[in-house]
Order: sequence, then structure tokens, then C-alpha cells
Amino acid sequence: MENTDNRVITVGIFAQGGEDECMRSLDELARLVDTAGGVVFAAMSQLKNTPDASTYIGSGKLEELADICEKNGIKKIVFDDELTPAQIKNIENATDADVIDRSMLILDIFALHASSAEGKIQVELAQLKYTAPRLIGKGKDMSRLGGGIGTRGPGESKLEIDRRRLSQRISFLQKELKEIEKNRLTTRSQRDRSGIRKACIVGYTNAGKSTLLNLLTDAGILAQDKLFATLDPTTKKMILPSGISLLITDTVGFIRKLPHHLIHAFRSTLDEAVYSDFLVIVVDASDPECAEQMAVTDSILESLGASSKPRLYVFNKSDKCPCERLYDLRLMKSSLGRVVTLCATTGEGTDELIGQLEAMCRSDKTLEKFLFPYDEQSALNSLFKSSEIVSKTYTDDGVYVQAWVDKKTKGMYGKFITE
Repeated sequence: MENTDNRVITVGIFAQGGEDECMRSLDELARLVDTAGGVVFAAMSQLKNTPDASTYIGSGKLEELADICEKNGIKKIVFDDELTPAQIKNIENATDADVIDRSMLILDIFALHASSAEGKIQVELAQLKYTAPRLIGKGKDMSRLGGGIGTRGPGESKLEIDRRRLSQRISFLQKELKEIEKNRLTTRSQRDRSGIRKACIVGYTNAGKSTLLNLLTDAGILAQDKLFATLDPTTKKMILPSGISLLITDTVGFIRKLPHHLIHAFRSTLDEAVYSDFLVIVVDASDPECAEQMAVTDSILESLGASSKPRLYVFNKSDKCPCERLYDLRLMKSSLGRVVTLCATTGEGTDELIGQLEAMCRSDKTLEKFLFPYDEQSALNSLFKSSEIVSKTYTDDGVYVQAWVDKKTKGMYGKFITE
């Protein structure tokens, strides 16, 4: 979306009774357009129980859309759903405008914000996989990707060359990504062996996840009031007041209708949630749609296989929460288990949050007493490396230790447990 004229028209459809949901989705689409550098000139919605197979909105509405584009010089249209190749071709032919669907727009934003080598590969792979089935020779170049794909060769049509080059590039990127994933698995294995607890910050985009990580660890991550401001995952270590070490990872935000290819391409980084000990789910308490956003988060976590992880909910942006919504939030909090209210920008609520993080780190541990004879110092040293030590006392019989230990550690040092 880098044209001089960056005005766009957004388009969505809704079934009977679904107009409010459609308007909310179009509002979110407008924020996506803004993040991508565009400006919404107009929003169009259509009562239609199912999308038209040829034009998505129907021939009559398409004529109306084409008329608006022609009279106002609009050259870009963004649809709030995923379009088929045929729909894209027909709409572009009728309006003489570039057609982008919601998935394309999200992929464009990810491409804008990708900074690491892994992030760039993941985004390009998702873009190519999404584009491949949409190469139908619709008369327009593949300028959206800006990848220069499609050099002519004797005996081949441009469409055939495009498809061949896409296939080759996808294969190359998949191999590159596998190498990076090997390194990520090695890093995870090292973290597992260290015995340090791991938390993963997840939640809807722009809920304040990066601001929270900055608050807890001075990570210095760019935190902006825009959708998908953070793309590449960041892991930082923090030491809790009790001395417990905790690794916290900030991940890419979730959003409704997140493209399937994007989830697949970012699987290795999204799996940080799967391999964590517990999840810190950040919720924008000031957003009237926070309940729906939590449902989207739950759905994506389930698709990743992380729905059973212990959870700590952080209701962020409490300073912006209208008074009339506090009652609804109290009802929501009462059914979720561990919940804290926070303003990550001011730090209000930080003490309660840290207390809950301490509790989460100990959620599967018990406080045990051990007696290590002086000739078992190697075992004592190992316990110190893997557990949270509360006290240590030297006596004639050996070293008495109180420590928080998990079930595995308790079994390993069971012979040293004393009353």
C-alpha cells in the first residue's frame, strides 16, 4: 500500500442480524489499513447471507462500488474476508482497482514489521503460499509482492513461469526455515535443561504485551499504539523477589480471521506458547470488545495445542477503562482464576502482578525439607541449581535445606527429605 494515493474503500457483508458484528470487523479493518499506511475513504457493507461466488457482493453492489471508485479516483479496495481468485479477477475487472482481502492486508503489515531474518522468511513464505493459488492470469502483474518473480522463457507463458518460480522460491524458503527451527529447538532444549521457569505473553494485538515485557524486564522493545507493532518474538530473563529466575517471551499478537498460512509459517515462533510452563494472557480492559478478543485468543491457543496451559490473565490499560464497564470486568475476572489489573504504562498494579508470577512459578511445586550429609555435597549443589532455596542451615549432621521443588526434583532427592 505504497501508492501516492493511499485512499481505500473497505467492503464487508453480513447475514441477517449480523450488522453490528460486521461494523466492528470493518472498524478493525480500518485500523489495519491505517497500520499499513492507508486511509479509509469509505466503508461499504451489504446484507448477504452468503458471499456471491463471482463477485462476493453481487453484481448490483459491484456496479455501485465501481461507480464510487471511478468518481473519486479510488484505486484500491480492501475486503473484510478472504476472496477466491475468481472473485479478485472479476472485481478488479469491474472496478479497475487493485483488490486486497483481509489476509493480504495482514500479510502486508507483517512484511512491513518483519526485522529478523526468521521473521522475513516466515512472512515471505506465507505471502507466496497465499499468492500461489491466486495466479490465474488476471492481467495484472505480481507487483504486490515486489519480488521480481516472472522472467520470461522460451516456450512458457508468463503464468507458467510465475508458478514455477513461486514453487522454487517456496521450496528454498522452507529449507531455510527448517535450519532456523533447528537452532530454535536447540535453544529450547538448553532452557529446559536449565530448569528455569518459562512464561509466554500472548493476547490480542495491541493489548500491551510488549509494554508489559518492557515493564518487567527493561527489554527496550518498540511498543506502539498500532496493530502488530511487534512481530519478532523476544525472550528476556527476570529475577523475582524470591530469587526465582523466569524467562518471559513476548509473541506476535492475535487477531480475528488470522490467515491460516501465517499461523503455519510462524508455527515455530508461536510454539513458544506450547513449550512454556504457563501463559500470561494480556487483555485490553479498555476495549469494549475485550470478551470477543479473549475468545479469539482462546481459539488460536487451542489450534496451537496450548489451551491446557496454566494461565494468568492481565487486564491491562485499566486507567482507560470506563467506570460503567468495571462491573462487567469484575464478573469476567471472577470466572477466570488468576487475574490482575494493570496499567503497564504507569506501572500501577505491578506488585500484584509480580506476586501472581511468583505463585505461578510455584503452582506445581511443594515446600520440602532436606538433610544433606557433608559427603553428599554434589547432590546439594545440584539441588541449588534446579530449585528455589528458602533456607540453609549447617549442623553436625549435615546441611538442612528448605526448598520449593517440583515433583521430578522431589523424586530425585527423595532420600534426603526429612520432617
